[in-house]
Formats: sequence, C-alpha cells, structure tokens
Amino acid sequence: MKTAIVTGAARGIGLATAKLFASEGWQVAMIDRDGPELARAVPEVATGFGIDCDISQPDQVAAMVAGVLDRTGRIDALVNNAGVADFGPIEETDFARWRAVMATNLDGTFLVSQACIPALKERGGAIVNIASISGLRGSTLRVAYGTSKAAVIQLTRQQAAELGEYGIRANCVAPGPVRTKLAMAVHSPEIIAAYHDAIPLNRYGTEEELANAIVFLAGDRASYISGQVLAVDGGFETTGVGLPALRGQKAGRDG
Repeated sequence: MKTAIVTGAARGIGLATAKLFASEGWQVAMIDRDGPELARAVPEVATGFGIDCDISQPDQVAAMVAGVLDRTGRIDALVNNAGVADFGPIEETDFARWRAVMATNLDGTFLVSQACIPALKERGGAIVNIASISGLRGSTLRVAYGTSKAAVIQLTRQQAAELGEYGIRANCVAPGPVRTKLAMAVHSPEIIAAYHDAIPLNRYGTEEELANAIVFLAGDRASYISGQVLAVDGGFETTGVGLPALRGQKAGRDG
C-alpha cells in the first residue's frame, strides 16, 4: 500500500487531505504537534495513524520519519502542510515572532523534506508543499507569514531542480481564502464580503477542494508535473489590478 505523510493533519486542509488519500487506498501517516487534537482526528481516517511531532525540531523529525518507515517500509508522497500564522504590522513583528513563523513554515518544510528524501528516492515519490496566495502577492500584516510562504515556493523549485534526476517530483499548492473553522471564527462579515468581492468565483474555497489539488499532484496522474505552483484560489491571484467596483461595467469609449 502506498504511504503518504501529511503534516498538520489534525485539522483543516491537512485532515481533508488525509481523508482523501485514504479514500484512494493510501496509508496515511498523520503528523501534528497537537497530540490531543490528532488523537481525535485519526479515527476519521480509515487507513491513518498518528505521530506527534513538532516539525521545527530536527530530532523529532528524524524520529518521526524513522517511525513511519518502521511501520510502513515506504514513503511515496510527502505533503508539507503544517504551518502557523501570526499577522501583524512590520514594526510590531519582533524577531521572536518572525522566527516562530519561519521555524515551522520554512524550517519545518525543509527538515521533513530532507529527512524523507532517501525513502522517496527508492520509489520516485512526490513532495507537495503548501504555501499560500500570500507568498505570491504582497498583503498587509503578513510580513513573516507571506515571506515564509514565498520562501516555500522557492524551496519547491529548488527541490524540483535537484531531485528530479531521482524521479522525485516537487510541486506547490498556494491556497487562497479557505472556509476553515478558524477562518470563519476570525473573519468578520466585512472581511468575508471584501474577499468575496476580490475573488472572481465570489466565494471561499473548501478544504476538500484544496485536498483534491494536493492529492492529484502527489499521485501518478501528475507524473510529468514538477516545479509548479498551483494557486487554488478561485482566481484571486488574477485580480491584483482589477477593481471589484468595475466588474460588470461595459466597456465604453470617448467621442
């Protein structure tokens, strides 16, 4: 049975991805540092098993990957989904806040990928890194988060360039606004309305829609796709210079 590692699998996009892998016959190693929440999530994934791990800690990462291999004997896909968000103005983002974001979002993605490479080489596996639309475009209050996700995108390209000769594919998914429980708890009606105005599809994405893209890139149907960044965002990235107020207006001309 093919084995996928999914980090940040206790909730949200990670849990939806683990469920989809399981439905397609994969064994899923569900990784998270929130042990109690992970324990609640694992029974929802038929072929899943959980391992507590803080991916920012090299020793824990090494032990986690060894544990997966001891149990399954193989790693066919790695989904680096675990991440933290700490939003705030540049001047109020002290170095401790900056490092806390980088430690998980960038360092953790690097550490888990590196630890999995020997096993991925054996089968020509796939890495799917989860970045964000905030890594593709500037935004307010995201100096650490957006920079970390932009770095994840570049890390993905480095992985694709260097690991391709071993049959390892590396791709990146950049989610736009997603209707997670956390987002709905912190997004005011005004924020939700503003996002709807800015997104051509006029809605948030779902966790399942993100999972569809992730599992596709991890599987054989994407066998000749590597080094790519797929924005799953309802067209959000396309609207950088478009004003929502102008939508629906018919083109006119002077004279």
